[in-house]
Amino acid sequence: MGQIISIIGPSGVGKTSLACALRAAYPFAIGLEQHTERPFQNLFATDRRYALANQFDYLLLRAEQERELRRIAAPGLLDGGLEQDFHGFTRLFRARNYLSEAEFDLCHRLYLNIRANQPPPDLVIALQASEAELYRRLNNRERINIARPEDNALLAAYLNEWLATRPIDKVIRLEVSTARPDYSDIVPNLLDKLRIRLGLDAGTYETGYIP
Repeated sequence: MGQIISIIGPSGVGKTSLACALRAAYPFAIGLEQHTERPFQNLFATDRRYALANQFDYLLLRAEQERELRRIAAPGLLDGGLEQDFHGFTRLFRARNYLSEAEFDLCHRLYLNIRANQPPPDLVIALQASEAELYRRLNNRERINIARPEDNALLAAYLNEWLATRPIDKVIRLEVSTARPDYSDIVPNLLDKLRIRLGLDAGTYETGYIP
């Protein structure tokens, strides 16, 4: 069964960029957030009534990606992942009243049922950056931004609450405010840490992108 590394953090911190940089440096399999492909993402961006459908879709997508990654011998990377989408975004959307209490409870039940049948990530890479840097990155990117810059403090707080429940040796925290956009200054050292934590080798794997 393949190992899974989940990269989490506030919006704009560079989760996808780091996942792709690691994938270019080592034969990881990878599952991405699919911002443009998800059926409810654009709808939710303009109509908050689609919040529940969007969250259900993302929670199911993450469960499906994890299941496929576990079937591959190569270690897998997720930019975000199930915990990001539930403990981060679902809680944020409840706080912003995009989800009712009953709708949040429905998402919670789905999350608990998924985790009852699928183990959590083997390792979490938690990214953080300064408020000013996150604001700059969010304003400069072209894709859909579901979370606003002012949401990031609350999103980070929710993710940190979940991280506090994880074993210390299962989390790598990285401050990336001054990192290069392609993460070329971070990847070599991070790969060394991953080799130690997960026992990664230099083997040849069947890898790819998980739809």
